[in-house]
Order: sequence, then structure tokens, then C-alpha cells
Amino acid sequence: MSEIQPSSRGVNGSRRRVAVVFGGTSSEHGVSCLTAAGVLSALDRDRFDVVGIGITRTGRWILVDPETISRLGVTDGKLPELGENAAEAVLMRVSSGSELAVREQSALSHLGPVDVALTLLHGPFGEDGTIQGLFEMMGTRYVGAGVLASAVGMDKHYMKLVLAASGLPVGPFVPITPAEWRRDKTACLEATAALHYPVFVKPSRGGSSLGISKVDDPAQLEEAIQVAQAYDPKIIVEQGFVGARELECGVLADLDGGPPLASVVAEIRVHSKSGFYDFEAKYLPEEQVDLDVPADVRPELASQVQELAARTFDAIGCEGLARVDMFVTHEGDVVINEINTMPGFTAHSMFPRMWAASGVSYPELVERLITLALRRPVGLR
Repeated sequence: MSEIQPSSRGVNGSRRRVAVVFGGTSSEHGVSCLTAAGVLSALDRDRFDVVGIGITRTGRWILVDPETISRLGVTDGKLPELGENAAEAVLMRVSSGSELAVREQSALSHLGPVDVALTLLHGPFGEDGTIQGLFEMMGTRYVGAGVLASAVGMDKHYMKLVLAASGLPVGPFVPITPAEWRRDKTACLEATAALHYPVFVKPSRGGSSLGISKVDDPAQLEEAIQVAQAYDPKIIVEQGFVGARELECGVLADLDGGPPLASVVAEIRVHSKSGFYDFEAKYLPEEQVDLDVPADVRPELASQVQELAARTFDAIGCEGLARVDMFVTHEGDVVINEINTMPGFTAHSMFPRMWAASGVSYPELVERLITLALRRPVGLR
């Protein structure tokens, strides 16, 4: 792993302005708020001038004070949520890139240029290439994967197709589109007959394990599909791997343009009643889950997982960062479950913990991502 270099300061030693964008209209709004709070605690305010941009559940862009973001957390078992009563944030395209302004009623006040957007949105309209496309059009440098990699990484159906076409191991799956479900529900259910139970039914373009069901019997399948469709009309049914180990690996782009870097390998061991790493196990601390960082694995297996993680990163054309999740079967086969192009940064999140165990602290990790974004050109690359 190459040495982490500090980011350069702005012209004449001025601080770089970082717009922290979080919240969003997806079901992962609260998770994004938690991620923003964690990242704010790690940002060096002497080096970066932070501007908070929250996106409410209705889609309004609002200005949020960084100190307010830092205080966001789980209260009485409930995730935080942005209110609507705040001044609007307006991103504008100018010849030199993009600038921020604030609108209160009919008055527009100027905040100045944005050096980089640190986008901490999870789920649709934040992690799927949509806001990345907006930033490209607005001339805004931003952290993380570009438009195509974000879109491919978000849609589990096309993600698996791309990975399989790249020679990477993926498990059996069946996608079900809303049009197919409307036309012939019976045929959709019959298409899953080739899969061995248990299966997992998931929103194809969801995250944070929301809307996922473990199905042990075909009689439960239709109900599980309807649960997943509440989060995404397109769903995917994946064959489960009973008793498989769940391993994860973090990937970072190299500052010098070399091959992507892989973190130590971690393992998730779940004891929650659902039997898998669901939403509650990820974000609500009272749930029972063991996160082993690093995992107790043979060096050869760790090397294999790290190699596959880096190849997965390259296969979708990812940039910046990603977390790659895999299964290791009883037979010792490694199967890629998915790639997450914007992994969580909460206190319970695996991505920062894996890099901390690899020698990269939380503040260094955030600074590295900003540095990568500042070095990356806007537009085609």
C-alpha cells in the first residue's frame, strides 16, 4: 500500500472549500445523515472550509451548519432526518467551475466557489450516477465513482452482468423487472426454480439491506418480492450460500495513478434473529453482530479476496473508493456478492475500520478521498 500523502492547500495557503452533501430522497436518508456526522468529525477544519448541503426527503437543497451535522445521531432507536425549515442552497455553473449561493425567500446571497463536493448520499438519486451527472454538468469536482460506475454499482442486476463478463465469480441470480412482473407473475416465480433455497430477495437498486428478505420456502417468495418492490420496482432474487463466511475488503484509488489498493480483509458474523447482516444489524447498535477486523483467514485467502476486490473495482471503472463484499463457501470458493461505491462511514461501518486496521486513520482516509477528487479532471477522463 502506497504512503498516504497530505492534500495540497489552496492558492496562497487558503483552505479548500468542501461541500458536504448528505441526506437525500431515498430510504437511506437517515443513514446518509449518520455518515455525514461521522465524516464531519474527521475533517480538518484548519485545512478545509466546510459547507453543509442537506437534501431533504422532498428533494430541497438546504444549507446546514457543520456543527449541526456533527450532532446528528440515532435517538431513541430512530435515525436522524433533515427538516424542511432552512435556507435553500443553490449550486450555480460559472466559467471557472461551480459556486454556491443561499436563497432565503426572494433574496439570493453569495457563498463563493466550491472546490470539491464530498457526496455522502446513499441509495437512488445519490449513489446511482444521477447526482454525479449533475456535478459533471455543473463543473464540480466530487469524491467517488463517476456516472457509469455509480449506476452499474447501484443496480445489482447489471453489476453482476458486468462482473461475470469480466471473468469474476458471481452467484446465480434472477432479475425481475416491473414490466415482467405485471405481464406474467407466474413466469417470474417459475424463473427462480433453478435457484436453490434459501434465496435472498432484494431491491435491485437499494442499499443498507433495506427491503431484503431471506426466503426458505417457495411459498414465501411472492410476499418477499412485494416487500422488496416497496423499495424498488425492479428486484433481484439471489441464491443463498448456507453457512458461507461473509468477507469484505475496502478499495482505494492510488494517488499516483497506480493499481487500486486493497485494505485488510474483514469478516461479518451475525447473531441477529434475521440470520443475515440486515439494516438493524448494520445501524442499530443493540443488535448482535461481530465485526472482525482483520478477519481470521489464511494469508492465501486474504490475498485472493484483496485481488478480487481490486479487480471488481477496475471492472466497473470505479474511482475513489469502494467496498467489495464476498462469500466464501464450504468448498472454499470465493463469490462476489456486490460492490458498494459509497460505503457507510458511521462508527459501525466496516470501510473506515478496515482502513484503520491497514494503517490509514479516519481523518487520513477522508483527506485522501478529497485529494483524489481535487486531482481528477472534470468531464471525460
